[in-house]
Amino acid sequence: MESDEASETARMSGDSQRGSAVNGDLLHHGLMDDVDRSIVDLLLEDGRAGYAALGGRVGLSAPAVKRRIDRLVAAGVIRGFTAVIDPDPMGWSVEAYVEVHCRGTVSPERLREAFARVPEVHSAATVSGQADAMLRIVAHDVRHLERALEQVREEVPHVDHTDTAIVLSRLIDRPGVLSRPTQ
Repeated sequence: MESDEASETARMSGDSQRGSAVNGDLLHHGLMDDVDRSIVDLLLEDGRAGYAALGGRVGLSAPAVKRRIDRLVAAGVIRGFTAVIDPDPMGWSVEAYVEVHCRGTVSPERLREAFARVPEVHSAATVSGQADAMLRIVAHDVRHLERALEQVREEVPHVDHTDTAIVLSRLIDRPGVLSRPTQ
């Protein structure tokens, strides 16, 4: 582990010489290495893992892992740590994807502000294609979903119509993105 610690120290001092790239996009500036990716993968598996446990898996000491995680947080690679809740036991048993079609042009910022006022909207994105935006809505039941859809139509300026697909089964639900692109 000593050679790993020495290379970590050299790497950290090299990072400080590279300036603002450390605070920018680590992956695209070549500053996110395989150990960083392994740490991200392990945190996606268990966000509560301690520095020592992570270090044991990647071959670094707890302080070295903490420095790397702090750097990943500062660079925006890790945006936060949160609990992942299963909506079903919480009584949120209906999930739907909703295409929002608007008349005319509505800015993404206006859409974001409007969607944020609807608590049942768990995620929203502008998309290519015929729809202007795609929402993921979670509700207690179908009536609750219908009220949420009505609120979306009221809050979003110039809504022409929405197309809704109710989720029957969640097949894959990853808590984050893969840190390693597949080839």
